[in-house]
Amino acid sequence: MRRLLSVTAAVVAALCLTAPPAAASSSTAPDGRQRATLLAYGQDTWRSFIAMVDDATGLPDDNIAGDLDPATRGGYTSPTNIGAYLWSTVVARDLGIIGRAEAYDRMATTLHTMSRVGRHPASGMFYNWYDPKTGAVLHAMPPDNSPITPFLSSVDNGWFAAALMVVGNAEPRLRTQARALLAPMDFGFLYDPQARGPDVPAGLIHGGFWDTEPAGCSIKGNYRGRGPDVWYTCNRYDILNTEPRIVSYIGIARGQLPRAQYFAPNRTFPPTCDWDWLEQQPVGYQTSYLGVPVFEGAYRYQGLQFVPTWGGDMFEALMPDLFVPEETWGPRSWGVNHPTYVRGQILHGLTDAKYGYWGFSPASNPTGGYSAWGVDLMGMDPGGYPSDLEGTNADLGFGDCRAGQPPPASYGDGVVTPHASFLALPFAPDEALRNLARLRANFPGAYGRGGFKDAIAVRSGRIADRYLSLDQGMIMGALGNALQHDAVRRYFVQGDVRRVIKPLLGIETFNARPAG
Repeated sequence: MRRLLSVTAAVVAALCLTAPPAAASSSTAPDGRQRATLLAYGQDTWRSFIAMVDDATGLPDDNIAGDLDPATRGGYTSPTNIGAYLWSTVVARDLGIIGRAEAYDRMATTLHTMSRVGRHPASGMFYNWYDPKTGAVLHAMPPDNSPITPFLSSVDNGWFAAALMVVGNAEPRLRTQARALLAPMDFGFLYDPQARGPDVPAGLIHGGFWDTEPAGCSIKGNYRGRGPDVWYTCNRYDILNTEPRIVSYIGIARGQLPRAQYFAPNRTFPPTCDWDWLEQQPVGYQTSYLGVPVFEGAYRYQGLQFVPTWGGDMFEALMPDLFVPEETWGPRSWGVNHPTYVRGQILHGLTDAKYGYWGFSPASNPTGGYSAWGVDLMGMDPGGYPSDLEGTNADLGFGDCRAGQPPPASYGDGVVTPHASFLALPFAPDEALRNLARLRANFPGAYGRGGFKDAIAVRSGRIADRYLSLDQGMIMGALGNALQHDAVRRYFVQGDVRRVIKPLLGIETFNARPAG
């Protein structure tokens, strides 16, 4: 029977571990008290994964209730969830929360199951939804068994591929199995080289595809010409500061995408009146990299200037940074943008909306279900990712093209997501730890046996009383980097990632700057 170490034992074990330094991070190392706090968070967060994982298959569920009762599991999982469990297992091992033998056993079980599940033969991609108990591809979604057409998501496969790369480098005994799963995964299968027109030497990546015709919009085709045609999503990822850039990093490093593809997504959309449906007109200038025209656009908020995400949230901005030391490899781009973006989130929560807390990212809704939370004016989505339950939205207009609205006079019941503070650790460590400590102290039900619950409505005190594999995985990844010298990054960037991606990120200068 597997069991956790005590908090004290975990702290001692982790403090005794050593690891070679990785690429320098922008954060300072936590002191002894901070380490003890973060290690305790890690132990509790790991407990939620134990409760979510099916012991026979090694597959984690998507979610579980706050009491960690296995009967409350959601009944479905995804490649992202599975990847989050794998890299979290590596972190738990490195922090001394579990032993090396248990970590090996857990990862080996998961990889064995994934070697048997259904996947798309021509692309090597995995389907988006599986039954955690059997590994079967789902054709109906729990809990109401509504029918679905099996889908293959580019970004979900990207996170699973990232996990395979971490496992293969972190556990040599599993390298062969991890690489066997990774080898057939071809992200070029999702790449439309003509998405930006025939005169631009790089295209965009589709959101995914179906291998049977779905209802709604789709594009029939096959970019690789292997196997039968598929039905691609009509959307392509055309924004850089979003989580699908992990797909670009992996595809470029593995030679499946051209290096120039990194520059094909927009930093912002252009400032012309054709784009006046957006809530803010960007400032910037036109340039080019590797022959790709790039508008170096930026948004402004609270005296800051930055490249926005789509929704104004932390997940899009900082989850790829768990694996790639973007702020170090791109000192004139991400090295400016990441800390500035975090500062904007802090200012929104404490100064603009006056919630007293900060950290906004897609997560559970305290009133039920799942919602996208963010800082509206730090994102491009005209519908807005709100920071409160009321959906408060801001619209600055679009310069002379379209008038805006007065800024919100007040905000409502703000929804703070703890995983966002963990993502911020490299860029505002003291503020992040202080924010987490206040959330735990002031909302007792917000912290349970599995760590921080998924979201907190800070004015009403309503709590989303459950844990999500994805959000718990972001917490564990952040802890692995904070406490083990960028361990998750170090495992991911070995070999071609460092050789190819590091010089690529060093090319660009964002039109971003901090306040003042």
